[in-house]
Amino acid sequence: MTGQSFTCLIPAFNEASRLPGVLAAVVGHPNLDRVVVIDDGSTDDTGAVALRHGAELLRAPENRGKTEALRLGLETVRTSHVILIDADLLGLTPTAVASLIAPVAAGAAYASVSLRGNAPWVWRCIGIDYISGERAFPMALIAGQLEALGHLRHFGFEVFLNELLVASDRPIAIVRWPEVASPAKSVKRGLWRGLLADAAMLVDIARTIGVMGFIGQIRRLRRLSMP
Repeated sequence: MTGQSFTCLIPAFNEASRLPGVLAAVVGHPNLDRVVVIDDGSTDDTGAVALRHGAELLRAPENRGKTEALRLGLETVRTSHVILIDADLLGLTPTAVASLIAPVAAGAAYASVSLRGNAPWVWRCIGIDYISGERAFPMALIAGQLEALGHLRHFGFEVFLNELLVASDRPIAIVRWPEVASPAKSVKRGLWRGLLADAAMLVDIARTIGVMGFIGQIRRLRRLSMP
């Protein structure tokens, strides 16, 4: 990892109950220089939990969505690379984190993307989760795009980043995490609120890349991906 350094960004909204398990895997990790939780206007103890478990904390003044939270975090990054981790993961371990960083640190891939054990069946079949929230990549990929992030939809970040990765035309490592899961929104928020949240996410994606744009993204990402 000579010459490379990694900042871990964790956007979080009302994740006080699940955040400790995630922080246990990343705070103090030997491959990470910083761990920063961006509290996206939570109404629970997310911010206090982050500080109690040794993470740095940024607070958004109000809930503005994942993209804006990540923009706030990215503005503070001074390391060569970034690793993004969702705040609600179950089963995350230091070993899993290291496996996401390893292909990028070794120079085998330009970026890496997780494929969780409970990712939708179709994503596991095709071998890529195009909206995975867990990624490692050079800060140079996104540094010149921070202003553009301010114009994206709440959940437009991953597909926007995909476009940058495709434009870079460099290898992307798909890192399988069979032991790691992300709870469904219906489990976290209740059935109807969860379904509405999923629908809102899909609308944001469609408005960012077009209704059929995700098909093209998947094809191009698969062309660049390596197991």
